[in-house]
Amino acid sequence: MRQVSMQIGAERRPGTATFSSIDPYTGEPWAVLPEATRADVDDAVAAARAAFEGEWGALTGTARGRLLRRLGELIAESADDLAIAETRDNGKLLREMGGQVRGLPAWYDYYAGLADKIDGRVVDTGRGDFFGYVSREPVGVVASILPWNSPLLLLTFKLAPALAAGCTMIAKPSEQAPVSILLLAELFEKAGFPPGVFNTVSGASRQVGEWLVSHPGVDHVSFTGSEATGAAVAKAAAGHLAPATLELGGKSANIVFPDADLAAAANGLVAGIFAAAGQTCIAGSRGLVHQDVYDEILERVADRAARIVMGDPQQPETEMGPICFPGQLQKIQKFVAEARDAGARIVTGGDDRDMGGLFFAPTIIADVTNDAPVCQEEIFGPVLSMLRFKDEEEAVALANDSRYGLAAGLWTRDIQRAFRMTKKLRVGTVWVNAYRTLNFAMPFGGVKASGFGRENGSEGLHEYLRDKAVWIEMTGGTRDPFVLG
Repeated sequence: MRQVSMQIGAERRPGTATFSSIDPYTGEPWAVLPEATRADVDDAVAAARAAFEGEWGALTGTARGRLLRRLGELIAESADDLAIAETRDNGKLLREMGGQVRGLPAWYDYYAGLADKIDGRVVDTGRGDFFGYVSREPVGVVASILPWNSPLLLLTFKLAPALAAGCTMIAKPSEQAPVSILLLAELFEKAGFPPGVFNTVSGASRQVGEWLVSHPGVDHVSFTGSEATGAAVAKAAAGHLAPATLELGGKSANIVFPDADLAAAANGLVAGIFAAAGQTCIAGSRGLVHQDVYDEILERVADRAARIVMGDPQQPETEMGPICFPGQLQKIQKFVAEARDAGARIVTGGDDRDMGGLFFAPTIIADVTNDAPVCQEEIFGPVLSMLRFKDEEEAVALANDSRYGLAAGLWTRDIQRAFRMTKKLRVGTVWVNAYRTLNFAMPFGGVKASGFGRENGSEGLHEYLRDKAVWIEMTGGTRDPFVLG
């Protein structure tokens, strides 16, 4: 059993009570973590505030950039340990978690390069007696609430730009996958960061996150997770007038036209929903296929889905691991059972393949309409709903007929169609002839119920900065105190 502590200021705090992380593949506890108290949360916020107003806040952007680069180097050195921790926490493939962790230093390098390029601007005030300029300043103390599916990657989306901006952070990892984030915190002292720049509070109780986001000492809240929890987080933050960045769910459409490379498109549909066992916000969970190639695409995708290798996520031959925890598996089972009872056709999957544990077979559901729950609700599992369309207009209407708007995939060789479609799709990201790729320089986020705000790119940095307008009177004269001007 691995023992992991919270990082609060300069202290590694084991906690007075603990909870366990369960390996979803073995079903056995593998790590013991501290259950934070309200006092721990208060101390973490105080430590973050002290760092922001003290040594960290006094550093130049160049100095912050050096520390970010060093942190990236240490992550690279610890990549194997961090990746195994994520796999043991959430059951996702070690090769995927390893790839994610080994890619993280690029995020810290990118934002290290932006840390000393936070510029303001001079403004023409329209008056000869005033000089005006706008400066950009860090928002302050940030509370970050993380999901369980890709903890370190999704934390990095928030942490790297927040640090580059000059903010400090308290992170609350999911109780389902907390270990890697607490291990990351151990690297900060080694990298040379002042105490309190990055703090962690863990707990199986929802109260820990509630205490954190409602804390009056928090200046900004950044959340990744479900729509319902995101709404609650935003409400709690609004209680003390803290803005929130929300990256929420999706019900993304993967759209195939008849002129597409059908082999590539079928592979893209498989990647969009069955990679990571569908446990990703950008999952392409709705396959929208033109009626002329629908049957062929369905056959290709079903054949590949039936051959997906399920098993130990640490083994290189495994293509799909278990579902993260029992409650999530039960949710997936419920959606599929309801679709079957309503007359949908289960083309492949729909069960646990008699493997026991938390496995659920790659599942394809056909003969459904877009108003069915499996087409409207985020299932967060390996379940693909297949729908036909007859033309571009219908494809756009079906894709946009969702309260979510996170992402979409588009498969076509027609470049004019690609431009037309990307303009009409109401989503934050469109992949053309690809699916499920991310980069530190490209902004990421959704519209509608998929949230607001952006992560990654220079846009992600702006979430952690605030503009300050400065007016400097240059004449030394006096004015009528009762006239605006």
